[in-house]
Amino acid sequence: PRMAQEAAPVLLLVLARLVSSTWHEGSGYYLESHTNEVYVEEIPPEPAVDYRRVPQWCATLNIHRGEATCYSPRGSSYRSSLGTRCELSCARGYRLVGPSAVQCLPNRHWSGMAYCRQIRCHVLPAVLRGSYVCSAGVQMDSRCDYTCLPGYQLEGDRSRICMEDGRWSGSEPICVDLEPPKIRCPDSRERIAEPGKLTATVYWDPPRVRDSADGVIKRVMLRGPEPGSEFPEGEHVIRYTAHDQAYNRASCKFRIRVQVRRCPVLKPPQNGYISCTSDGNNYGATCEYLCDGGYERQGTSLRVCQSTQQWTGSQPLCAPMQINTDVNSAASLLDQFHEKRRLFVISAPDPSNRYYKMQISMLQQAACGLDLRHVTTIELVGQPPHEVGRIREHRLSLGIIEELRRFLHLTRSHFNAVLLDKAGTDRERFISPVSPDELFVFIDTYLLSEREAARRAQSGDPCE
Repeated sequence: PRMAQEAAPVLLLVLARLVSSTWHEGSGYYLESHTNEVYVEEIPPEPAVDYRRVPQWCATLNIHRGEATCYSPRGSSYRSSLGTRCELSCARGYRLVGPSAVQCLPNRHWSGMAYCRQIRCHVLPAVLRGSYVCSAGVQMDSRCDYTCLPGYQLEGDRSRICMEDGRWSGSEPICVDLEPPKIRCPDSRERIAEPGKLTATVYWDPPRVRDSADGVIKRVMLRGPEPGSEFPEGEHVIRYTAHDQAYNRASCKFRIRVQVRRCPVLKPPQNGYISCTSDGNNYGATCEYLCDGGYERQGTSLRVCQSTQQWTGSQPLCAPMQINTDVNSAASLLDQFHEKRRLFVISAPDPSNRYYKMQISMLQQAACGLDLRHVTTIELVGQPPHEVGRIREHRLSLGIIEELRRFLHLTRSHFNAVLLDKAGTDRERFISPVSPDELFVFIDTYLLSEREAARRAQSGDPCE
């Protein structure tokens, strides 16, 4: 028993060495090794840790896309020992989220956590009637260039850059329609006046108009006559103006030239005149040759101006009227004056009649006025069988004289006279001599045709 008692401390010491615990000084870790032997467990004392001898107390800082600049109390080689302070920063294009500085604490953790987030700008809004292209999306330094649709122009910044503060430089531009529409007028044209007219009817298609922006034309205005109008001789300018929806406008013009083809100006025949339609010598104009009273036309009566600018036919002549008294009846005699001359028929009982002599004297003094008014005098004087009838120097047969008296109801017993118009109608009767002025006033008032009146107004009175 005594030996057993003495051997007990030795056995415990051996067992204590067989089952031992390993401490790593200053590491803070405790490792156990196990054997299959039975031992008596003893609680070890708390180790004494020296914080200054532990080089990596906190986990090593590793910031993605960033950098940690650390300052340790034990020197630059100790980047995460207890008490180390690190200043955090991010690479360009990234922003630090969290504290800008951390410190290694006794609990083996850093005083805070931070990371680097990529700097991004907001997505730019769409541009009405335009678009943009960015070099790097919405990342910092990305450049977005703006363009507009054809027909629109950019107002504002043409480019915007994503800046370090996460905002875009400049301001949002707009696309505006500043370009006027495209308008093309019809080609200028020349037209020949229509036959017998001094105008030409001209048609044309409307101008071709398009807008380079949205294609919408708000209004097209015409300054000038409408297509299908009649244009007089000369040059005319037609203008069109188009407006788009942005009230931009564009104009174009073209010219219409109307030419009147003309023949040489006709000269009136001697002892006659010309009456023409339209302008007198334009293409399609018709000219009628007329002779003065007492003259007859020899040749064509009408001439027409052709498109070749030449007249048809040739110029007629106005020859003195040939009076044929060798006729079988008074009607045949009067037909020679139909629509040519007016007749003033004088009847007297004998050549010595006072009224007759007075009337003949006044008519002789007014020969120019009578000829101007196309008046021919017929004298019926005396009693049969010595009765005399004459037209100027032309003598009438007794049978013609008798027929004239019966036809015109002229008595031989006293002076009387009758005025016939160019149709042979009895227009006025006189039982006493009539003065030329009174006779002329009556003819000018009641017997002149429109053509005669116009000619008289144009040429005046050559007898004055």
